[in-house]
Amino acid sequence: MMTVALLVAGFNAVAFCGQVAADTPTVVRPQPQRPISGAAPHPDIAPTPQPAANVPPEPDSYRMDDFRSPVPATLRGARVLTNEEAADLWNSDGAVFIDVYPQAQKPPNLPAGTLWRDPAHRSIEGASWMPNVGYGGLPDEVDQYFQQRLEALTKGDKNAPLVFFCLKECWMSWNAAKRAMTYGYSNVMWFPSGTDGWQELGYPLIAVKKLP
Repeated sequence: MMTVALLVAGFNAVAFCGQVAADTPTVVRPQPQRPISGAAPHPDIAPTPQPAANVPPEPDSYRMDDFRSPVPATLRGARVLTNEEAADLWNSDGAVFIDVYPQAQKPPNLPAGTLWRDPAHRSIEGASWMPNVGYGGLPDEVDQYFQQRLEALTKGDKNAPLVFFCLKECWMSWNAAKRAMTYGYSNVMWFPSGTDGWQELGYPLIAVKKLP
């Protein structure tokens, strides 16, 4: 009998996420609403860490570990967006939205006969999902993937407005936005609340595929 393994993405594929949800096509962009009390959380994340008493200072370099932890309030050279500012940009098609939530890799120790299925991921409608580009250190192939996809999305315009996001208290979006500036992009924005903040506004998330 064939076993079907449905493992969920996370940082090092451990306890970062939860269940998987099916895509529901969106026809009309909704206007912001107050979130419904008791609404289901983002289906593929762990609970948001409790905010620290003190916001950590902005480091000089990339965050290399403990990615689900309190983030700085600033990112030098970039604009930091509130939920409402991100929504205004989205509603006006004023920027390219880039989701950097990580993708699980197939575990090397799956039992024989197990079928691996990539976990579903939900994000902001119209966003481009570029997983794993938010780690502190990137292998050459991931770095090249990031640069090439950014160039394609911006059509080579280094001044194109870019919004990077992941989840609340997630350093991956901070890292990715910082790295984009080293590539020469001058209109970089960081949306630190990410999909959590999006849901707080009452906006839905839709199933997305990795940008090939």
